[in-house]
Amino acid sequence: MQNERSSSPEKNQQHTQNKNEEKKNSEDWEKTFLKSKDFTKTNYINQKTGKPFTFVFMSTLVDEKILSNSVLPALLEEELYQLSDIKKLLPIPDVQLSTEKSEIEKKLFNGYVMLFLDNDKSLFAFIAAQKEVSRSVSAPEIEFSVVGPKEAFVESLRQNINMVRKRMPIKELVSEEFTLGSLSKTKISILHVEGITNDEIIQTVRQRIKNIEFDEIVDSSYIVQLISDNESSPFPQLLDTERPDRVAAILAEGKIAILVDGSPHALIGPTTLIEFFSSFEDYFLNWVLSSFFRLIRVFGVAFSILITPIYVAALTYHYELIPKDLLGTLINSRRVVPFPPILEALFLEITIELLREAGARLPTKVGQTIGIVGGIVLGTASVEAGLTSNVLLIFIALAALAAFTTPVYKMSNTIRLLRFPFLLMAELWGLLGITIAFCFLMTHLIRLTSLGHPFLEPLYPPRVQDLKDAFIRGSFKDLNRRPSYLRTKDPIRFSGEKSHKKKDIDE
Repeated sequence: MQNERSSSPEKNQQHTQNKNEEKKNSEDWEKTFLKSKDFTKTNYINQKTGKPFTFVFMSTLVDEKILSNSVLPALLEEELYQLSDIKKLLPIPDVQLSTEKSEIEKKLFNGYVMLFLDNDKSLFAFIAAQKEVSRSVSAPEIEFSVVGPKEAFVESLRQNINMVRKRMPIKELVSEEFTLGSLSKTKISILHVEGITNDEIIQTVRQRIKNIEFDEIVDSSYIVQLISDNESSPFPQLLDTERPDRVAAILAEGKIAILVDGSPHALIGPTTLIEFFSSFEDYFLNWVLSSFFRLIRVFGVAFSILITPIYVAALTYHYELIPKDLLGTLINSRRVVPFPPILEALFLEITIELLREAGARLPTKVGQTIGIVGGIVLGTASVEAGLTSNVLLIFIALAALAAFTTPVYKMSNTIRLLRFPFLLMAELWGLLGITIAFCFLMTHLIRLTSLGHPFLEPLYPPRVQDLKDAFIRGSFKDLNRRPSYLRTKDPIRFSGEKSHKKKDIDE
């Protein structure tokens, strides 16, 4: 009893102290806002009842046309006795009443207008009047296609969801919204199709996003790094796209999409390595042409990574593998080069990377000029000066060109990086070193996962059914089942038997 009595005054004292702090905070909430130039506070009087009321809002976040055309006329000319009548007076669906002062900051910075009666400041009304500032929809810049839609995402989350819903006007398309970033308060939306997407995938993404603790979320690229299975891997584990038609297509497959307010790119997952080498334009062409282009891309990637290391390995350790006719050409091209093949290759590779970075960071017209003129001048000058051989210069140029066949920009960056460890291993142990580097790469890819699903599917684990849309794109009639590794609730997309039946008009 004595312990209870001694602790009771302490609890009462703490409770009183908390109350005093809350009261002080509630009285001082306006002081911080007044430091901002766009903070607006205006007073009005209702013409019929004589009730004074006050508007508080951030002028940069609020559409003042909504205030002047819809809100003010109703509040000035209609009878306003108490704040609870406001929902009947205003022709705006999103009007919320609250007594919590902690809601003020959140609502004002989300584009709401706060209203309260001067004789009762304990109850607030928050009126939605957000100003929508976004650029118009334009054609995709990175995933441009000659055939197909010409719409790309913009920086507005609502507009991006609108473009997806136009392509999937069904109630099963669910959009879950989260707010991330202690400073940015960035809105993030997870899209999936109810009845198709596996609940385990949805729960995994939902939990990982909830566990994010970060102060500023600027772009969807932040989300990729924060929720990836292996953040140290150079391989992107979520596919980003700027095309709403591609997002609608992957949602129909049973995957999920993540949209971030302020980012013109959507994230797609789970994804596989094969998807990074398939362009969405493949589905707008005949399956024979699409398969041919996919094989060219895969060959281009392999060529881009291996051609320079093989050159270094052959000239350093394996002269016997070079045909006699070609060996004479290589000897003549390297006759005046004073450097070993590895230094020659590194010099040209680093030069190409410098030209790429310079072209990407400079304005468009200047960047194109630097890339073309710089490549021609430096290449010609280095050969004439005897710093590099003309044969290697051709290989480096072809490797750089082959790397650009990758339709996803982030994967092309990974390919640029992979060439350097292969080069070093080729210098150390020749073709054996290339083989060791390849084994390390495959081990990493086999262990890599995307949202808990194997990154090398359908190669590992092998799934014959999913090979219909891997290196070779099957016809639409054969793509009647969703990817098996997703374990969707409804694995059948459409009836394959009916799609194969073609009846003439006289049958």
